Amino acid sequence: MRNKRILKWVGVAFVALTYYGCHAPNSVQRTPNPALTSSYNATQGTDSTNTGKIKWRDYFTDPYLSALIDTAFSNNQELNITLQEIAISKNEIRARQGEYMPFVGLRGGAGVEKAGRYTQVGSSEATTEIKPGRETPEPLPDFGINLFARWEIDIWHKLRNAKKAAMYRYLSSIEGRNFTMTNIVAEIANSYYELRALDTQLNIVSQNIEIQNNALKIVKMQKEATRVTELAVRRFEAQVLNTTNRQYAIRQRIVEVENRINFLLGRYPQPVLRDTTSFESLVPNVMQAGIPAQLLQNRPDVRQVEQDLIAAKLDIQVARANFYPSLGISAAIGLQAFNPIYLGNVPKSLMGALVGDLAGPLINKNAIQATYYSANARQIQAVYNYERTVLNAYIEVVNQLSNINNLGLAYDTKFREVQALNESTNIANRLFTSARADYMEVLLTQREALESKFDLIETKMQQMNATVNIYRALGGGWN
Repeated sequence: MRNKRILKWVGVAFVALTYYGCHAPNSVQRTPNPALTSSYNATQGTDSTNTGKIKWRDYFTDPYLSALIDTAFSNNQELNITLQEIAISKNEIRARQGEYMPFVGLRGGAGVEKAGRYTQVGSSEATTEIKPGRETPEPLPDFGINLFARWEIDIWHKLRNAKKAAMYRYLSSIEGRNFTMTNIVAEIANSYYELRALDTQLNIVSQNIEIQNNALKIVKMQKEATRVTELAVRRFEAQVLNTTNRQYAIRQRIVEVENRINFLLGRYPQPVLRDTTSFESLVPNVMQAGIPAQLLQNRPDVRQVEQDLIAAKLDIQVARANFYPSLGISAAIGLQAFNPIYLGNVPKSLMGALVGDLAGPLINKNAIQATYYSANARQIQAVYNYERTVLNAYIEVVNQLSNINNLGLAYDTKFREVQALNESTNIANRLFTSARADYMEVLLTQREALESKFDLIETKMQQMNATVNIYRALGGGWN
């Protein structure tokens, strides 16, 4: 009869706690809306061929560049930090999984207790004999060793949802590593092409210094023949010095770009091995952008925020479950006695306990509500972050596609300009030698030819960088 009353009151308590728990605040969730079109522009079509799916080893065929990327994947500090974040996230899954499994431990202890004589316990012990003719020891020692277990029964899947959220954050950390790899590949490739462009510009400067020195010799000879004045000689000398001075700035940039690569490779300053063949002969890769929906599959940053969004939704369920009652079970079994020599006196020294407890919030839910509202806010934040990442990915691809097209047109135009100025330089030199052109025409033509060659190499570098950037924008470089 007593057991029935206990069960009745337990049932009443459970119903009451559940009723109050069901009055949790309503969640305010937001659904992401990437709203991607079927193509990047009206003329592209819906060809699903996507360059971003190509492995980076097949995309970057320069063996020196491939070796640099391999080294970076082994030594780059940022990537290694990300790998430790993955390990931390994996351990978090293990910790969450352990929370909804029973916990069993071994406990041993010793103590002493003295109750007041005029208390219920003290008066009872004073009239109780441990054995016939032997009173209860005062104070009363207590020795024990036992196995104990605790288990929170996951009625509302709070603990399981917390484990799932940790799992999705682990997947998010993996995508974070992939995104780091993509950026490392792009940064190294862009710096490598910049380095080759600077090498080419340095060679152009050296060639122009030689050409201008030859022109200076001719001017000096013409001055001796009284065909030109000292002013012409000094202007040609200034031109040579100006061109000579440019090579020092280029050499400084080479050192800085080399060390930028060395930093990405996790090594101290040293020369960077690179291809020394003609940079101008490089042909940009033909790009296939595929369809925008593939960005959701290819880009690691999009996949990362997608996993974060799922985890944020699960966090809301975990926070909401805090409003409901929780059921816990505790148990213990072992040996206990007032003297250690009696611990082996089984079954008299055998002790056991089994306790179930039901607890839930009734009054002052401020902390629980704050946690719940924060989980809602983080979910909305995760949605906005997802939408922003998808929008940024789409815009990056559109920008780079346009950039590749315009750079191709710019390179063709600049190439014709360089050819025209090279011919103009030859003509100006012949006319000046035959006294049919002023020396200023020669100087201006040489200067314009040098600048146009520099611009041509700069445009070629931008072309190569654009192929790298579109590859990164399409989600390539990590697979």
